[in-house]
Amino acid sequence: MARLQIATPADVRVWESGFSVGEALAAFNAAHPASGGLTSFTGKVRPDGDVKALELTHYEPLTLPGMEVIAAEAIRRWNLDGVLAWHRVGMLRPGQAIVLVAAAARHRRAAFEAADFVMDHLKTAAWFWKRERRGSGDDGAWHWITPRQSDHSDRERWQRAE
Repeated sequence: MARLQIATPADVRVWESGFSVGEALAAFNAAHPASGGLTSFTGKVRPDGDVKALELTHYEPLTLPGMEVIAAEAIRRWNLDGVLAWHRVGMLRPGQAIVLVAAAARHRRAAFEAADFVMDHLKTAAWFWKRERRGSGDDGAWHWITPRQSDHSDRERWQRAE
């Protein structure tokens, strides 16, 4: 089995199938041996509210370039050693990873803030749409999910922080 290769300074990907969070973080750590702090966030499909599935779609011509802009801005603002931003598309089940964000920096505060920045922007400014299926059988139905006002407020705080 070939070892996972991480692009530096930014590894940005859209996945149509699952990925291994553990393998990704081990490879990200190995790619940034001089970093003093690495932090990560994994977003998963929640099983609450009788959720049976989550479907993520995206606008392919803009998704990856938009994610790359977000990653580049994080690297610039916090002088990061590296950033990883991976996002799933397709059909997911409760418990599966949707998104993985990691940041590598000389110091922990920069890594924490950068990962938070990237996640806030992916949540509201990236070209993903999601809907979830709740219930089962004929009673099951699909519902579109939109960012909450708090998601937009989370992103807006970074504009005030510059």
